[in-house]
Amino acid sequence: MVNCQMMQRTSRLKKEMQLLASQPPPGVSCWQNNDQMDDLRAQILGSVDSPYEGGIFNLEIIVPERYPFEPPKIRFLTPIYHPNIDTAGRICLDILKLPPKGAWKPSLNLATVLTSIHLLMSEPNPDDPLMADISSEFKYNRQSFLENAKQWTLKYATPAKKDEISSCLKENQSHVEDQNHSQLVNKNTPVSRKRSACDSENAKKFCL
Repeated sequence: MVNCQMMQRTSRLKKEMQLLASQPPPGVSCWQNNDQMDDLRAQILGSVDSPYEGGIFNLEIIVPERYPFEPPKIRFLTPIYHPNIDTAGRICLDILKLPPKGAWKPSLNLATVLTSIHLLMSEPNPDDPLMADISSEFKYNRQSFLENAKQWTLKYATPAKKDEISSCLKENQSHVEDQNHSQLVNKNTPVSRKRSACDSENAKKFCL
């Protein structure tokens, strides 16, 4: 029974990562750590017009044995100044918790979770904080919050070298920039999503 569950989990994860390799949301990459299917790493690019713009944020993803019946355990490895993310990198997000306190369900997947975290970075929820002081600052002194978040991004999340950014995220970011440029040149011309060079079934890193 246990072996059957493990096989089902492995099969699901492989399918998820293959799909995510061919249809990656912008600004996110994910790969296996030491070739372990249940130990993943991810990078999220700070969104434009947010205090995290230009930052590259590393995350740890641990996939539990009962996945997808339990949510993945995700935390930030890069320090981030945010009401819903504490100093240990833990994230307050409903889909990372089981009901009744949370909203995780087996139909969700890694792409959904990482996309939600990316959105949470740009749109904090100060009414459900992990960091009460930052939440208060966000509510009542927004300019101070923005300045502090930018300083943390510059200090902790700005890569000193380009090779600190995963190759998949570089390609993802470059393609998004190309899309934005093309849309400005000709808004009536649809821009198709370029298939990632990381789409090989044998690739160890997968764009998300």
